[in-house]
Amino acid sequence: WLIPLCYAKNPGLNWKHKDAAIYLVTSLASKAQTQKHGITQANELVNLTEFFVNHIITDLKSPNINEFPVLKADAIKYVMIFRSQLPKEQLLQAVPLLMAHLEAESAVEHTYAAHALERLFTMRGPNNTTLITPGEMAPFTSQLLNNLFKALSVPGSAENEYIMKAIMRSFSLLQDAIVPYIPTLIDQLTQKLLLVSKNPSKPHFNHYLFESLCLSIRITCKANPSTVGSFEEALFPVFTEILQNDVQEFVPYVFQVMSLLLEIHSDSIPSSYMALFPHLLQPALWERAGNIPPLVRLLQAYLEKGAPTIASSAADKIPGLLGVFQKLIASKANDHQGFYLLNSIIEHMPPESIMQYRKQIFILLFQRLQSSKTTKFIKSFLVFINLFGVKYGAIALQEIFDSIQPKMFGMVLEKIIIPDVQKVSGPVEKKICAVGITKILTECPAMMDTEYTKLWTPLLQALIGFFELPEDDSTPDDEHFIDIEDTPGYQTAFSQLAFAGKKEHDPIGDSMGNPKILLAQSLHKLSTACPGRVPSMLSSSLNADALQFLQGYLLAASVQLV
Repeated sequence: WLIPLCYAKNPGLNWKHKDAAIYLVTSLASKAQTQKHGITQANELVNLTEFFVNHIITDLKSPNINEFPVLKADAIKYVMIFRSQLPKEQLLQAVPLLMAHLEAESAVEHTYAAHALERLFTMRGPNNTTLITPGEMAPFTSQLLNNLFKALSVPGSAENEYIMKAIMRSFSLLQDAIVPYIPTLIDQLTQKLLLVSKNPSKPHFNHYLFESLCLSIRITCKANPSTVGSFEEALFPVFTEILQNDVQEFVPYVFQVMSLLLEIHSDSIPSSYMALFPHLLQPALWERAGNIPPLVRLLQAYLEKGAPTIASSAADKIPGLLGVFQKLIASKANDHQGFYLLNSIIEHMPPESIMQYRKQIFILLFQRLQSSKTTKFIKSFLVFINLFGVKYGAIALQEIFDSIQPKMFGMVLEKIIIPDVQKVSGPVEKKICAVGITKILTECPAMMDTEYTKLWTPLLQALIGFFELPEDDSTPDDEHFIDIEDTPGYQTAFSQLAFAGKKEHDPIGDSMGNPKILLAQSLHKLSTACPGRVPSMLSSSLNADALQFLQGYLLAASVQLV
């Protein structure tokens, strides 16, 4: 501890000694370290708290933030790397001091300060909350935001990714506390976006910039959804410029933010979005892999909010929409995106607007099945046909299959639905399949009095297995050899925005209740329509385990078969 004392006698001359001492203490104290948590194991012989109080905080408290920048950077780094070892009260003591150092002229010093704050804001406290709470930061909100944005205006730090990441993390931590500052913040972020879009050169900076925009939108509109219009007003001119100039790095981000904005609208689609709609269907946009996930999400938002508008004022664009679907399902890498789009079309478009295209959709899917049948495609196909059955009814599903080729409905049941439904994963997808198969079993007369009747019990058996057996996650051997570029997670030019996250959509919702109870109630209804038939079909060919499970569903639903 003698070196810091030597520094105290003549700081101007001996500051290098203190720099060496801090380096020595840091090296001796560090036993284990991770990027996420800093030092996770410290040498018990070094009293980190005492060293912080006696030698670190004095530099952080120094009124001249530009004096001895190396020592200031050392002090900030000490807080950052020993954050998991220092008590919370000392971290809270350090926060306003770190905020002050954001105004330092030295790029290293204000970058370290931004990075340290960002790391402190991600520390976990009890009950999976942040260690430093929004309430503890609330009094500093104005100073924190001001100093972060000021730091971006220092020459050399205009695109400093550590500062932008600290802005993003501050928004995320402060939540509602940023709402009063949003008009100014959005103006500053928009100006920055306009500037960097001229020549994007810092991918991390750009990513955190878009994340910060998403947070501003989500936090403000959660409190007051009607403010979405003011965000559109501020952002659309910049977005238009980015799209017109085809700034490739930013186009996927723009589509994600636009999706977020459009999803906030209650139940209609503003004319500014409708004007853009035809441009989103241009084939050139779909040639770039990075555009596909955000564009599909944006088209889904259009369908969810404005399907009647599309059907009435842009009906001539429906073939273009289906053309996008056709292109996507032809690709092993993007077929799941094609199904996302198709499912939204089926769910939201008025039935009469797509009636003439329905048969062709099924033909295209069968052509793909014949040319390249993968597990991923089968799972998506099963969800689609069951969603179609839920939306249009089991009779319509049977009729459309049999209109393509006689007895095709039976082939689909026998070769695809019965053997492969166990592969479907995801709670919403499983619910769609369960409700769809229940409708086929109980609302399709052809299942009771044609050659399809022999498939009724195997289909019921498959549905009970779907409820009770583990998911089948096996894949055929040859699928092991699909190239990484062919799989859905690998997209070279697409970066998902965490704070633009989309809620999982459930097209069935709670209207159908528990699928097992729904099956019991539907079988009861069927048995009252044709007494004796259902129990005899069950007793003749349903296996004992499945029958036992079914008795449990009937009991839970308080119904019986007649």
